[in-house]
Amino acid sequence: MGQNKAVDPELPLKGRRVVITRPRSQAQAFARQIENLGGEVVAAPTIEIVPPASYESLDRAIERIASYDWIIFTSVNGVKFLIGRMRDLGVSIALLGEKRIGAIGPQTARELAHHQISVGVVPREYRAEAIVDALAPREIRGQRILLPRAAKARDVLPAALRKGGAEVDVVEAYRAVPVPVSGELVAELRAGRVDAVTFTSSSTVEGFVAVFLPGQLSAWTARVCIACIGPITQAAAERAGLRVDVVAREYTAAGLAQALGEYFRRQAGR
Repeated sequence: MGQNKAVDPELPLKGRRVVITRPRSQAQAFARQIENLGGEVVAAPTIEIVPPASYESLDRAIERIASYDWIIFTSVNGVKFLIGRMRDLGVSIALLGEKRIGAIGPQTARELAHHQISVGVVPREYRAEAIVDALAPREIRGQRILLPRAAKARDVLPAALRKGGAEVDVVEAYRAVPVPVSGELVAELRAGRVDAVTFTSSSTVEGFVAVFLPGQLSAWTARVCIACIGPITQAAAERAGLRVDVVAREYTAAGLAQALGEYFRRQAGR
């Protein structure tokens, strides 16, 4: 990290090897963005997105979908798994068009638009807490709200909605399960053959660090740029003992790629 390499302003990641820990099924666009900046992608998914342990709570929510005033999606995965399960059960997704819809950010909103579902609220800052700030108090109080999301997600959003007077159903729509980091990647990190490791969620951080014993991270992290998609992921990385060098200003994969390019431009100018 931080070696003085000549850099093409249009290809600031040229000659850089960038690890992507995002699930393989969702990493393609991010990988292209890194490659478009000249980087070499090292695919190392540390989580896999899988169905919920049980569909019971999700199915109950779908059965009473007409009773909700709002459905708030905090990820693309929440959209995919709710709609997929509705189709499995023979429930028309047109019912979602009758609800008020919130989305955590533009990627989630685009996934909803792909299914012809209009989004009423997308916060300026793409994290769960900001959704509450984007809603007027009158839009929360007395409302029934469905949150289809990952197992073990943070409680900040439902707590804030309930504090605002909403009745909130939190249902497990999917799980993020760890995928072991390969021994080959660990060896490359230790040998200094990796320039950056990127994280796009707290769960990608947790899956990554799980393979290392206490004290092993410090053996290579001083040489590697750690890049996070936003402050929540940054906090998870720092709790795990990683020094974070890059945090995207826009909390999207495209924003992370841009921030990483800017970082290496600055490094080359030193």
